[in-house]
Parts: sequence; C-alpha cells; structure tokens
Amino acid sequence: MYDPTVARLTYRALLGRRRALILGALPLLLIVLSVAVRALTGADDQTAADVLGGFAIATMVPIIGVIAGTGAIGPEIDDGSVVYLLSKPLKRSAIIFTKLIVAIAVTMVFSAVPTLIAGLILNGNGQQIAVAYTVAALVSSIAYSALFLLLGTVSRHAVVFGLVYALVWEALFGSLVPGARTLSVQQWSLAVAHKIVGGDLVTSDVSLPTATVLLVAVTVLATWYAGQKLRTLKLAGEE
Repeated sequence: MYDPTVARLTYRALLGRRRALILGALPLLLIVLSVAVRALTGADDQTAADVLGGFAIATMVPIIGVIAGTGAIGPEIDDGSVVYLLSKPLKRSAIIFTKLIVAIAVTMVFSAVPTLIAGLILNGNGQQIAVAYTVAALVSSIAYSALFLLLGTVSRHAVVFGLVYALVWEALFGSLVPGARTLSVQQWSLAVAHKIVGGDLVTSDVSLPTATVLLVAVTVLATWYAGQKLRTLKLAGEE
C-alpha cells in the first residue's frame, strides 16, 4: 500500500522552497508568540491553554493541514502530471494511501512539534497542557490530512474550500452555533486533550467515544472516497 517512489515525489512537491516557507511561517509565529507571552505574563496554565487552543489547534493545525493535504495531490491534477502517475502499474488506493501518509507526516512535523515546543515555553508542561495539545495536534493532523487530500482529489478549488471549512465553519460557526461544534475536527481533537488534562483547562463539546468514532470514520471514509475518485479520474482521462 505504501510506494516509496510516490512518497519521494510527494515529499519533494510539499517541501519545495516556497511551500516550505509557507508551512514554516505559522509554527515560527506560534513560538515567537509563546516567548512573548511567557516574558510578559510568566508561566500560567490558563494562558498556555488559551494560546495553544486558540492559535495552535484552532488556526495553525488546520491551515497546515490544508496546505499539506491539498498539496499532496492537487497540483498534480491541476497541471495534468497525475496522468503520468496513473499510467504506472500502481493501485489507485496505494497512491492515495502513500500521499496520505506523506501529508500526515508533514502536517504532524509542522504542527505537533511546534505545539509541544510552545507548550513547554509557556508553562513547562504544567498539568500536562503541552502534551495534551500536542496529542490533539497529532490526532487532528490525521483527520485534516485525509479530509483535505479528498478535497484536493475532487476539486480544483480545494485550498479555498479547505480554508472555508477550517476558518469559517470551525472558527466562526463553531463559536456561534453549538450544533456545528459536533462536526468539527478541532472539537474532536480537544476531546482527546481534555482526557489527558482533565478539569476545565481544556474543554470540548464532544465526548471522547464520539470523537474517536468520528475521527476514525472521517479518516477512513475520506481516504476510501479519494481512492474512488482517483480511479474515476483515470477513466475520464482514457476517454
């Protein structure tokens, strides 16, 4: 299911100079912000939770997920080079699975690692806040990568749709409409973080069992459907 050649090409596409600069901008901003907050307020658990929850999980992780997930396949479809890949004797499911693994790895490195560093800077992992939000970043990286990889497969405007979901649906509607939070990857990941921290420092509107089921379901279904769409794309190209 994992093809090293496809993985190498995908890594090269995602970590090109321009895209790497974009991927690194938000993590750098998070760390700089954390240093400034620590210098101004000292070590405070609530402040650490607010910064990590409000910036790292709510903004940085989904945006990086959009860049990595859509970038893993979207550009190849847009410029037509995916036809060359589809001409090789590779299963479509293997292509999607490989690209998903690469997107997950890139998203985790550029989101979970900075989240851990920022948490350690903010309060030295007091009450396991740094670890909790790092785990939330890891978990959400998987779901976001699968979701946005699917968008990259089905739409030429995947980045726009991804940003709409991440910044409008989750950030705006999620804060205004209680029911919308149930369909939020952010809330699902916060349920995991809440389990680690306990108490009220990290809260989620979704229970852990429900969050776990939804995270797995979205990841599996998005990956499966992306494979189906890629197979259809090949047939369309042949016609």
